[in-house]
Amino acid sequence: MEATAFSLIVIRTAGIEASLAFYTALGLNFIQEQHGSGPIHYSCDLGGIVMEIYPASGSGSAPEPRSAGATMLGFKVASLTDTLAELKALGYEPKTAPKEAEWGLWVNIADPDGRLVQLNQPVD
Repeated sequence: MEATAFSLIVIRTAGIEASLAFYTALGLNFIQEQHGSGPIHYSCDLGGIVMEIYPASGSGSAPEPRSAGATMLGFKVASLTDTLAELKALGYEPKTAPKEAEWGLWVNIADPDGRLVQLNQPVD
């Protein structure tokens, strides 16, 4: 039997177009999907892990980052500077300047629903 492996993450959003633009700016390539009479949504293969963006019913936003039920996502990017420029063009700014760590340059930024997303550029 194979070991347990992470295979799917689904985010729900009140603004699917804004979320699609945000995550595309990170360098993710989504395809539009619809299964039967289900909602139109977007899917991306992240090296064997599928990420999907689905429309949410109603409105709302992500819980505070340290609250129960909150989810933080993290992505390695080729260039933090370029990725932040793409996000800035869409109106998104991190609350702090990028920071250095032994594993690379990183910053946290909120997606359109307020979900915390960590971006990091690994050390060469």
